[in-house]
Amino acid sequence: MEIGISGASGQLGKAVMAELKARGGEHNMVGVSRTPAAVQPPAKGRHGDYDRPETLLEAYDGLDRLLIIPSADVRPGVRDRHFVAAIDAAMKAGVEHIVLLSSVATREAAEHEMYAAYWTGEQHLIKTVPHWTILRVNYYAESFAQMTAMSLGTGILPGLDENRVAFVSRDDVAAAAAGILLGAGHAGAIYNATGPVAVTGAERAALISGITGKPLRFAVLDEAQLRGGLLQADVPQQYIDALIDIEKYFVAGSFHIVTGDVERLAGRQARSLLQVLSQQFTRPDLKTGASDA
Repeated sequence: MEIGISGASGQLGKAVMAELKARGGEHNMVGVSRTPAAVQPPAKGRHGDYDRPETLLEAYDGLDRLLIIPSADVRPGVRDRHFVAAIDAAMKAGVEHIVLLSSVATREAAEHEMYAAYWTGEQHLIKTVPHWTILRVNYYAESFAQMTAMSLGTGILPGLDENRVAFVSRDDVAAAAAGILLGAGHAGAIYNATGPVAVTGAERAALISGITGKPLRFAVLDEAQLRGGLLQADVPQQYIDALIDIEKYFVAGSFHIVTGDVERLAGRQARSLLQVLSQQFTRPDLKTGASDA
């Protein structure tokens, strides 16, 4: 069986291929990326660019199963186009089963909203592909750690309002995706990969404070205050808009969902936020408040 990972050179793509390699079995891996030289053996690297659909058609040729990982481009309208291009190319290439990585925050929404692209991608997949699976993902615990490292110097973990989020480990998502790609009986299913419990802003602050030994409290700010703080931290404007949107989805309860899908698909329990933060905040760059974004 030929299994393709589209978006293979990203952090999740690498983690999925590591999971597939660790599980062994009679399958070959193809890593599709704009930088195929970065794909590590035993996977074969193929060039594929979401912005150049003609490259995807060749990259997906001969694949039995394909995981489509979204691009990192958060500009409105870009991911929508990428999803459609990848799905259409996979169909033309004859891929038998397509697995789409989506978000638990997926709802029908206006195009400018952060998660509108996932709705577009899901709907296009369902309407055009005979055999599909959707893996919706909660907010990455690792991304939360990276975003909040800068808060250690201020003593305040900001948010637009109190909320609950079931943060999920990227490695758990990779294991769940590998379980789908290697397993049977997943066609037509929509799974939600989440952490084992949804935690509040105050609980997050307490976890980080306990791990780092530095005082940190959760504080509710209005949008202007939060935006101003991100500007002072030299966060690029396009990412500020995305982070504000994410906070709004947190407050709306879009990431509150908790499921057992990680354990079912990965064959192991989902890691807690405490476990992930304990690992992440031992990294020198995070302990000093730096970001590797």
